[in-house]
Amino acid sequence: MASDGGFTGLETGLPACDAEMSLGREQPEQENMTADRLPRPRIPVRVCLLGATGTIGRATLRTLMRRGHEVVCFARRRPGGALAVDGPEIRLVDMGDPVSIALDGFRGERFDAVVSCMASRTGAPRDAWAVDHRAHVNVLAAAQRAGVGHFVLLSAICVQKPLLGFQHAKLAFEAALIAADLTYSIVRPTAFFKSLSGQVERVKRGKPFLVFHDGTLTACKPISNDDLADYLADCLADDRRWNHVLPIGGPGEAITPRQQGEALFALLGRKPRFRHVPLALLDGVVGALSAAARLAPSLSEKAELARIGRYYATESMLVLNPATRRYDAAATPSTGTETLFDFYQRLVDGRTALERGDHAVF
Repeated sequence: MASDGGFTGLETGLPACDAEMSLGREQPEQENMTADRLPRPRIPVRVCLLGATGTIGRATLRTLMRRGHEVVCFARRRPGGALAVDGPEIRLVDMGDPVSIALDGFRGERFDAVVSCMASRTGAPRDAWAVDHRAHVNVLAAAQRAGVGHFVLLSAICVQKPLLGFQHAKLAFEAALIAADLTYSIVRPTAFFKSLSGQVERVKRGKPFLVFHDGTLTACKPISNDDLADYLADCLADDRRWNHVLPIGGPGEAITPRQQGEALFALLGRKPRFRHVPLALLDGVVGALSAAARLAPSLSEKAELARIGRYYATESMLVLNPATRRYDAAATPSTGTETLFDFYQRLVDGRTALERGDHAVF
């Protein structure tokens, strides 16, 4: 899974969970604030930003800098991933090494807040536990020693119903953050535009829009990079978002994959054409790979990726009602101004390009 969520390998138009309490236990959406946990931030503040090379991370960096915050980016030591925005200080840090985080990252300096858009690239269990959990735990410990007062975490709404390894890894860190002696804001966004836009080019080439079943099994409230970045940055100053778990979607009504396809064809001035993929096909792939992985452990990651694909084919990215265990569009908060269909229009017109990187669903 990416620094802002999403997974590779499926041409289906599924939302990314890009990118999220103890294991196997539902947590309250909000926790009562206590006075001793509320920071007294200076605005603007000095921010340590994690995951600044991802699409949401880059948008968040631009927003923080535009608002006058002093931003220092902790970047993982890996090839590529150059920052697209000039200005911030970039420190190369081994996120798996607590000593590197302290010496190469914080350096004994004062920081007011940590904002993390960092997440695993693939969602495979080993990667997820290394990044979504262990690297974050390392940063949290160093941040507490450095006197950081506020930690803003980009998580994912799909952790409400944890069936996959990366969801459990995210929940484990959420629990550690909630238990820590500092103010937190845990932001759980719904689907990202980039993970719902991979079929634009194929439809422009005259191909049908792919949907699972009849295209109405799931729904989401997609949120743009910039709208989400604004929401994350607002957490630094808005005390209504302190010590809360914050599900958030974009503006407008929840939309299904079929509605996404219909809107895309309308923008192109074409009659809608759909290809329906039966869920039984996904079940067969998952079953075959899971069985094969028992004989060949090297296939276990592929089996997990197949399970991830099936999850997004059948689970909505909306708030899950804890009483009914049903997804509730009306209970899913909205923010921002840009809709997915606004983004589709800009893609169709050629006014923007799709940033897919390592984390595209298609």
